[in-house]
This record gives sequence, structure tokens and C-alpha cells, in this order.
Amino acid sequence: MIDWVYGLSLGWLIVVVIAGTFAVACFIWAVIGRIARGQRADTLAAVSPGMLPPLGIVFALVIGFLAAGVWNDASNARVAVNDEASALRTAQLLVGNFPKSDAARMRALIRAQIVQDVADWPVMARQQQTLAVIPVALAEGLRLALQLRPETAGQAVAQRELAVALENALDSRRQRILISQSRVNWVKWAGVIALAAVTLIAIACVHAGRRASAAIAMGLFATAIAVSLILIVSQDRPFGGPLGIKPSPLEQVLPPGSSG
Repeated sequence: MIDWVYGLSLGWLIVVVIAGTFAVACFIWAVIGRIARGQRADTLAAVSPGMLPPLGIVFALVIGFLAAGVWNDASNARVAVNDEASALRTAQLLVGNFPKSDAARMRALIRAQIVQDVADWPVMARQQQTLAVIPVALAEGLRLALQLRPETAGQAVAQRELAVALENALDSRRQRILISQSRVNWVKWAGVIALAAVTLIAIACVHAGRRASAAIAMGLFATAIAVSLILIVSQDRPFGGPLGIKPSPLEQVLPPGSSG
């Protein structure tokens, strides 16, 4: 799909997809109507209606597989963001077992990382963020956690759990960025669009001698196509598009104070 489509609001996305789908359906209806004249009308009318159910089933299966993949990516993306926020919140709580200076430094680093992640969210939504970008503040926080000097058994446990929490945050961040790259590739889109067009052509041929019936049947199937495409396009990019996941969980665990 064209990238600018993902920047549309949900309302405009619905309008664009429905308009495009019905434009194609009308074009096919008009072309088949012009072809279905004289002897060619008998040829088109001889097309068996029995081919429509298999085409419809194949289209439904392809759409189902695409939708399952898109929704699974969206679910995994939401889990990654929630896990990252939870791990950072756990780190903030654990560092409270250490001297105030160390705790304040750790919370400042966590805050700086969250602020940076929120600022980079639009880049990730456009699928332009990669693992090459090192989370400096979070990496510094992990080094700080390993440099802490526990004086009691409780602090030793807290230090170990603090390091684990920061490692979990780093891993969740990596997963978030990797999932942000997922999308339905152009080959799959081409297959879906081609299959939808073939089915519309078959409907037009079956009803070639009955223009009103062809228009009704093609209109109904075009509506089903549009709804299917809207469901997939609106969530094709886990962090982009009108239903993309927002950084709200991270913002909720943002420590107070200055990020610097």
C-alpha cells in the first residue's frame, strides 16, 4: 500500500479505501458491460456461477491469514511496550533501597530514556528506527546498577533484581523496535488486490446479461473487500496509522524531576 495512506485519520482511511474499491468495481462493471454484446454476451453468460464460491473462499482465507498476522504483531507490540514500562517502574522501586544520590541518578537516567523514547516514537511509527541506535541512558543505568555497593543482604538482592529489571527493559525495547518493522509486504498486497479483482470480474461475467444484478452483487462484494482492507491497513503498522500503539504506558511511569 502507498505510505501516505498510513498517515490518514481513521475516517479518511475509510473514505479512501471505500472510494478506491468501488471505483475499481465500477470500472470492471463498465468494461464487462461493453464487452458483453452480441456473441460475446453468450460467451460471458456461459461462465459458471459455481466458480464464485471457491473464489470467495480463497479470498476469505487470504484475508484471514493476513489479518491474523497483523493482529498478532499488534498484540506483541502492546505486550513489549507494557513489559518495558513495567520493568522501568520496577527499577525505580528497587533503586529506592540505595543511597539517595544513587537513586536520584538512576531515576534521572530512566527519565531521560523515557523522554528520548517518546520523542523517537514518530520515527519508530514510520518504521525508520533501528537497533543501531543505542539507548545511552538505559545502558548507563545498567552500568550504574552493576557498580552499586550493597551493604546489606537486602541491598544485594535489590541490586541483582535491579540489573534484571533494566535488562528486561532493554530486551523489551529491542522487541518493540523489531516489531515496529513488521508490515504486510507488497507481494501480499498485490495478491489480495489481484484476487479481489478476479472475483469481481467473475461476478460481472456471471451476471453479464443482467446489469442491475451485476451491480448489486459487485457492490456487495466490493463492500466486503473494503471492510477487509480497512481492518488490515488500520493496524498494518503496529505503532503507526490511526490505531497505532501510543507511548502512554511509558509516560505513566515517567519519574518526576529533570531529565538532565
